[in-house]
Amino acid sequence: MTCNVPTAQLGRRIQMAVDHHALFRPITKATLRLERGRVGATLAEALAIALAEPTGPVHLDLPEDVATEAAMEDVPPIPGRRAPAPAPAEALGRAAELLAAARRPVAVIGASAMRLREPRLLRHVVERHGLPFATTTMAKGLVDETHPLAIGCIERACRRVQRDFLAGADLILALGYDVVEVEYEAWIGGVPLLAVDVEPVDADAGVGVRHQVVGDLDPSLEFLARLPPCGHDWPADAAMLQRERFQRALRPAVPGFAPHRAIDVVRETLPSSGVLAFDVGAHTHQIAGQWTAREPGTFLITNGWSSMGFGIPAAIAAKLARPERPVVALVGDGCFQMTCGEVAVARRLGLALPIVVLDDGWLSLIQVKQLRRKLPLHGTALERAPLPPPAHYFGVPAVGVRDGEGLAKALHAALQARGPTVIEAVVDPAHYAETVYD
Repeated sequence: MTCNVPTAQLGRRIQMAVDHHALFRPITKATLRLERGRVGATLAEALAIALAEPTGPVHLDLPEDVATEAAMEDVPPIPGRRAPAPAPAEALGRAAELLAAARRPVAVIGASAMRLREPRLLRHVVERHGLPFATTTMAKGLVDETHPLAIGCIERACRRVQRDFLAGADLILALGYDVVEVEYEAWIGGVPLLAVDVEPVDADAGVGVRHQVVGDLDPSLEFLARLPPCGHDWPADAAMLQRERFQRALRPAVPGFAPHRAIDVVRETLPSSGVLAFDVGAHTHQIAGQWTAREPGTFLITNGWSSMGFGIPAAIAAKLARPERPVVALVGDGCFQMTCGEVAVARRLGLALPIVVLDDGWLSLIQVKQLRRKLPLHGTALERAPLPPPAHYFGVPAVGVRDGEGLAKALHAALQARGPTVIEAVVDPAHYAETVYD
């Protein structure tokens, strides 16, 4: 929701006048203006649009004169989330035939599955049919990633290791796969696609879409979970061996304190039910690949727009929403520079929130891209933070660490504190060139 100049001044070139509708139209499902006598009706319309699949934000612009006027309308009924219609029976029947005929099927779970009313259906489907399964970044944790059929996240760090495994499949069963995260054509190669989602497939013409089931995901998955188990040729330990191969590739040996070691320390310290919120950069690729997510809603990342500056505000929101759970923000040094002032919000709210800053002295994701394209490094070097760091940021205590033992100790103390703590971990980013985009 944005405020704006009075209605009579809209469209004029005067102080503080901005065309908010032009600004928000590309990044929302709709942009609406609140007008006298129609505030309630417009709000109801906005909620209905936002809650319809695929769910998403709606922008409301509030002129100053409308905001200050007395509200005389009745409050409209608040709409609930509208599930799409169930998929047609014939579409489900064809999906059953394709799944039964596949000899090496692999399931890939995506972001739309996050909105399942019954997430356990995903586990029922993969277990019923013995399907090795991967997830996109946002879908991590919908099925416990320690599951023996889990191979891990696709299209982040060491992506070629996962692509090699997927290339050996003869059918990709995409469950709630939203291409806003990564398009099919980036990784699917020539493997046929069976898509089960709330929307029709959005893919390049080169993707072999064998069949698609479009409709409410819950009844579609219930149908798949009731089918006779499909017979296939995957060895019983195929998924486990692939996950081990993938995890080894994510942790190359480096002489210094590697980012992958710092990430492991945070995972080892945070309880399985704890919530991680993190930012965008080279560390995003590492975290997405190597973090083991055990439960839905515990792994918070921005995607689609992939915006830097997400981590700390998301962690604050998570701690407010689930105060009984431990929450950690894990951000890069560039991201911290963008949003360090938000630590004052966490302090004011009294949130026990550790904020772990991976200080590698670079905007590493862009640095890696420059190196891969054999371009000169430009604009990617950041000034290293001094160690020890400042005593505090806006009254929030700061601690500097240089190794895993120091990070574990600082993190344990921060989780028991009465307010937020900034932990600056100085890391050696050398392995990013080997794992990110490889």
